[in-house]
Amino acid sequence: MTFSFSQAGRWLVALLLLAPAAQAAAPLAKGPRKGGKDDVVTITTPEGTIRLLLFKDTPLHRANFLQKARKGLYNGTTFHRVIDGFMIQGGDVNSKDADPTNDGQGIPGTPTVPAELGPGHPHVYGALAAARTGGPAGTPSSNSQFYLVENHAGTHRLDGQYTVFGQVIEGLDVVDNIAKVPKDNRDRPLANVTMTMKVAHLRKKKITKLYGYTYP
Repeated sequence: MTFSFSQAGRWLVALLLLAPAAQAAAPLAKGPRKGGKDDVVTITTPEGTIRLLLFKDTPLHRANFLQKARKGLYNGTTFHRVIDGFMIQGGDVNSKDADPTNDGQGIPGTPTVPAELGPGHPHVYGALAAARTGGPAGTPSSNSQFYLVENHAGTHRLDGQYTVFGQVIEGLDVVDNIAKVPKDNRDRPLANVTMTMKVAHLRKKKITKLYGYTYP
């Protein structure tokens, strides 16, 4: 089939008239969402309250920690190892029982969490990091035990060795107080520093307003 010049012209005009309408009907692409919400973890202790945010680029540790906090696994556990000028460590379910000698040993056979060292978060003051057994960098993390850096200059000798997956946003003074409690020769507090945890899902704007935290 052949078209005359006039027929082709009419088709062209029709297409040109339709094009703007088609463009107008196309949905606008949505850009990245700003704001949103985040989870604030509150740790309540006899020495005061600590609040944490967890990094989203360490998703395995974040999900594991939030799951346990929401289920109440940490409630009744203690900060069983405290070293002033270094860190405070807690979260072992063994610390709930009456035997202080097994604190920090964990439960044999409990699944570990693969290390997430890629993001490279440093051990700054107030950093939340996962404890683990000895071994080279990349050794999996404990299923529940964690520590908070108490050294005001950071503990950067541990950078790249242990997974840092969060940060204290309120209560650094409480971390300092816990690090200074009387303890025995195994760095275990003489009086239990027990904890309870809860998780609140808040708007980021509210988190910034309440705690002064600025999102990158």
